[in-house]
Parts: sequence; structure tokens; C-alpha cells
Amino acid sequence: MATYKEFHARSVREPEAFWAEQATMIDWHRPFDKVLDYSKPPFRSWYVGGLTNLCHNAVDRHLAARGNQKALVWVSTEVEQEKSWTFTELHEEVNRFAAILQSLGVGKGDRVLIYMPMIPEAVFAMLATVRIGAVHSVVFGGFAAASLAARIDDATPKVMVTADAGARGGRSIPLKPLVDESIQLAKTPPRHVVIVNRGLDKGFATVAGRDLDYAALREKHSGAKVPVTWLESNEPSYILYTSGTTGKPKGVQRDTGGYCVALAASMKHIYCSKPGEAYFSTSDIGWVVGHSYIVYGPLINGSTTIMFEGLPIRPDPGIWWKIVADYKVTSMFSSPTAIRVLKKQDPAFMKKHDTSSLKYLFLAGEPLDEPTARWVDEALGVPIIDNYWQTETGWPMLSACPGVEDTPRKFGSPSFPVYGYNVTLKEEATGREAKADEKGVLCVIPPLPPGAMTTVWGDDERYVKTYYGLFRDQLVYSTFDWAVRDSDGYYFVLGRTDDVINVAGHRLGTREIEEAVQAHSNIAEVAVVGVADSLKGQVPVAFAVAKDSSSVATKELAAAQEKAVMATVDRELGAIARPARVHFVSALPKTRSGKLLRRSIQALCEGRDPGDLTTIEDPTALEQIRAALKG
Repeated sequence: MATYKEFHARSVREPEAFWAEQATMIDWHRPFDKVLDYSKPPFRSWYVGGLTNLCHNAVDRHLAARGNQKALVWVSTEVEQEKSWTFTELHEEVNRFAAILQSLGVGKGDRVLIYMPMIPEAVFAMLATVRIGAVHSVVFGGFAAASLAARIDDATPKVMVTADAGARGGRSIPLKPLVDESIQLAKTPPRHVVIVNRGLDKGFATVAGRDLDYAALREKHSGAKVPVTWLESNEPSYILYTSGTTGKPKGVQRDTGGYCVALAASMKHIYCSKPGEAYFSTSDIGWVVGHSYIVYGPLINGSTTIMFEGLPIRPDPGIWWKIVADYKVTSMFSSPTAIRVLKKQDPAFMKKHDTSSLKYLFLAGEPLDEPTARWVDEALGVPIIDNYWQTETGWPMLSACPGVEDTPRKFGSPSFPVYGYNVTLKEEATGREAKADEKGVLCVIPPLPPGAMTTVWGDDERYVKTYYGLFRDQLVYSTFDWAVRDSDGYYFVLGRTDDVINVAGHRLGTREIEEAVQAHSNIAEVAVVGVADSLKGQVPVAFAVAKDSSSVATKELAAAQEKAVMATVDRELGAIARPARVHFVSALPKTRSGKLLRRSIQALCEGRDPGDLTTIEDPTALEQIRAALKG
């Protein structure tokens, strides 16, 4: 076996030969003519001319050899249910859902928007959409109506799939009213809304002709057989929205063949999951980890994938380890935030269940701090593998790859560049290569490998400008994350270079949150910054100028106004974007040219030196920030 260093070097030096070998892990309806077309940098096409299908590779191709094996296991501690589907049963459900979508006029290239809780029907909907060559856009169930409407208008879906309600912490969270409100706000509403009625929200309203009951449609299409629509490798499979430095979210567009190959290879080389073994990702289908490692990756691999609806501490903090024991999970994927939550619980819960089947625990989403990594390593007694990636990359960019070589790991480091990624650290001001232990911007020399985003949905110009515009004279993909590389070649990710913050692994644009805060009628101006948090990695903190200063003149009035602003953010964006605090000031610190001094505000919030303030217009504005933080 090659060393990992040799394996990675070959992937960068001979990408076509390397990725042609990886492509043998999936089924091709028609072989590709060319492995890579990089004639229009930075755009690239992988497996040109090859025909394949994500649903076929995730479901159909396993029917002969493992039709009776469990494909999908759903565990909900919210509604106290546990169900499983074999590959044969999953195939039946996906065919039914595909027939439903076709009956509603959905065809190749059309969009289907999925706004769902963590229920199996969401997986059926995703697989059914790609089966018929349509493009899905899954929107996290925690987003509010205005955010949902923005995504509807960008993706222009023919059909929307939702549920009456989700559930969290034993409480029902109605979704249908948010769907109705979003459709009223949207300029391009879907023709039909398919509703999975869970019986959690008894009083939801329906719109005749538009709203359709999933159970009735499922019954109607019993026994349906829908042939796979074969797609050229570079045709889109899905859109997943991620925050940017502007208020408008970016629709990350993913291809079909390259993504399928990348995931198949990663299940072997990174996640060490063998066909037939159980794989457990604790993420949500509204995020990229859920797409890649709840749905597509494990199923393409022939693994049993476990989907969990619930909290890691209900009914007790041992629930995840019970699932590991019950289903003999061999590889598990979670987030540093979730582990920090468990760290606060009685450590006895880590030993309550037999977790001897577990070979690895993978953690990603935000930087993994060394104390948390050490704690879980000792508490669980299995190797902890930190990996770093983004919605844009679709699969890990920095990670140990134990399926190739079990390299030594360092706590707090996601190890090395993953095969296919020609990673470089660039000094921000000059663009030169950063030296060992010198902070730089984490970048990738294109072409990006298979599985990474192909463009921003409907906006090639924004794709190039956003991701390749950091250095005028160098075409490199920027992650917008700071990192250092030590003398042994290990990378340590330090945080964002831009105004996007990472809250418990969920990326939120400060501009989006600012716009939501300003939706409150009494807010004249606002600055939102990401502040380090011991549990979530970062939290948003807002500093606002009220139009009516008398409304925040006392502590009591300011507290009431803060509560009202938070409620506005909940309504506009969703509770996930709610600031941890809203502080009121009479002026925000700016340069004489009018630019907000965000990094100075953030530094003060974190108890650091605010830096060079020679260009500040009004020094008293920064003193107000200091005073607000003390008060």
C-alpha cells in the first residue's frame, strides 16, 4: 500500500489517472469520454460524456446483492419511533415518490424544494428527485418564512415537499404556516406543495388544488416503477444554499458523476466504512453533511445509514451510544459542538452501552479544540478524526485518511490535505506562500476535485468573483478561513477571514443577520460580529442604534427592546440566527470613509486588542462598545 503522502501526491500530479481509478467504484450507464476538461478555468468538468445517476448508485445497484440488508434506519426520540427499510423497501418508497413527482409535472432539470424535519420521507424525496433527473434544494427546517421565500425565488421549484411539523425537545414545531407565509412572500411560488402529515399539528390549513396529502398520493402510486433518468456526469444534482458576505444566500450547485465518485471514494479512504456496516451521522439533511453522509455517501457505499431525530441528551445523554450499540455502528460522524454538549453531562453515560463496534469517530463543522478532542478520545476510547470541509467542497478537504494509511494525528488538527485537493496557504496581503507556523488564507490551486461545487446556481460570475477573486494575479480558490501549517505538515484551522460566522457548524452571514435586525421598525443601524463561544464555536452579537433613543434609555427598556429585536430575527431568519446579545449604542465605530470596524468590535467582544484605530471617525463610538460589553 502506498503511503498517504504518495497517494496524495499522485492525485495532484496525475489527476486524470487517479480519478479514473476512483471512478470504477460506481456504476456508469455509459462510460465517460474524458476524465477532466479544464479548458475554461476555473470551471472544470469531470467524467465528460459519462452517464450515471445518484439514485441508481445509492439504491438500485445494491438490490441484487443486498436487497434484504437494512439500508435506512430511522430513530426518533421525539416521537418515540424506530423504523428501518431494506434496500428493496427503500427502492419501493423512492419509486412511489418519483411517480408522485412525475404526476405533478416534475421532469429532468426541474427543481424540487424540500423543507422537512429529520424524517425518512425527506430521504425518499431527495432520492426520488435525482432518480428522475430533477434537482433538489433542501432547506433547513429551522429557517423562517422570509429565508425560505428567498430560496424559493432563486431555485424556482415546481413542487415543494414539507411536513405539518417538526419536533425538538419534545415540542412540536409547526412548519406548514411558515410554508404558507413563504409562498405569499415569494415571487415565483411552486405549483404544488406535498405535505407529510405526522399528526403533530392538528390545525394546519390547506389550500385547495395546491396542497396535496402525501399519504393519499403514496397509496395512489403503490407498486409504481419509475425508470432511472440517466444524466451526463456534469448535469446538476442539487442546490444547497450557504451564507455569504452579502445578504443574498449563494446556491451551491453540485454535479452528478463527480459527486458520486467523490463520496464513494471517501467512504473507503476516509471513513473506513465497508458495505453492510452501519454508519451514523448525527447531522441534519438541511446541511451538507446530511446530504453527503446521511443520504448519498453511505447508501452509495452499500452501508446501512442511520438517521436520527432528536437531541443528544434526550431521553438521556447516552442515546447516541445506545444507537451505536444497537446497530453495531462502525463509523460515526458528529460535530465538536455536540461533543461539547455531552462533555457537560455525567461521563458515566459514555460507558453505559457497548460501543466496541465503533472504529472511528469523525468530527467536523467548526474547529475542534484540543481539550474537547482529548476528552472524547479518553471517554470513548476510539480514534478521533477531525476533518475540515465546507458546503462548497461537498466532502472533506483536510483530514487523516486511515483507509489509505493510519497516519499519527495531532489534537486540534484536521491533519493533511485530502487527495485531490492541491492545498496552499497564502499570505493575505501579498499572495505569497505562507511559511511553517505562519498564518495564511487556506486556498486550493484549481481545478477543484470531483464532488466540489461547480458554480453558484444561475450566477457563474458570482462564483468566479466570490471564490477566485482574492488575488488579482493568481487563480486560486479561497476558503475564507485562516490556517497555519506546522513544520510536520499538519494544518490547524483558525477561523474566518470574512464576515461569515460559524455557529455550531452552521454558517451564517453577518449581513443576513443585520438585515433581519433592521427589519425591526426601531433599528436605524446595526453591526453584527461573530464572537468566540466555548460551546458553539462562535455566536452572533449585535450592536444597534435605535431610531428612538428614549426607547432604550433604561436597562429595563433596553432589555425589552432587545427581546423584541430577537423576536424579529426569529421571524425573519429563524431562531438559529438569533444574536446571543443585542447591545444598544448611539454610534457604531467606523472609518472616516464610512466602513464599519467589524474586526475591532469583534476584538473588544473577545477581550483582544482592537488594533490600528488611526482611521476611526469617532473614538467615542468604540468606548460605547466597551461600556455596553461591561454593562
